[in-house]
Amino acid sequence: MEALILEPSLYTVKAILILDNDGDRLFAKYYDDTYPSVKEQKAFEKNIFNKTHRTDSEIALLEGLTVVYKSSIDLYFYVIGSSCENELMLMAVLNCLFDSLSQMLRKNVEKRALLENMEGLFLAVDEIVDGGVILESDPQQVVHWVVQSAKEQIKWSLLR
Repeated sequence: MEALILEPSLYTVKAILILDNDGDRLFAKYYDDTYPSVKEQKAFEKNIFNKTHRTDSEIALLEGLTVVYKSSIDLYFYVIGSSCENELMLMAVLNCLFDSLSQMLRKNVEKRALLENMEGLFLAVDEIVDGGVILESDPQQVVHWVVQSAKEQIKWSLLR
């Protein structure tokens, strides 16, 4: 029997999700076509929330995917990769996202604060992962680039 040899790939992350206490989507970014429609995405999100919101573990295998997750007050953060993906790499992305948001929100990582700062969340996620490829895992660097991007946006808006 031949062993299945997988080609190494930079495309590590399949999705990043943030759900609230009820399992409703606050943020979702999918990097491939595993769940092509919004209906399929929302069904997957409900399933993942139902399987993880009552547990204390940090890793789950669900529907052939590796899911790492963390909760904070009334938010649930998920980073999803393929079943053969390195959990430590996915956890590095999760920790970077959480720590970056924690710094940006002054350690007030909760639904209301996040909703008031969605632009920062979008910028942070784009600095950490691009098209499923991990770009950055240092929260200090992510926060630095988010602040720089915000300054540039203010500068351009003043020039108009």
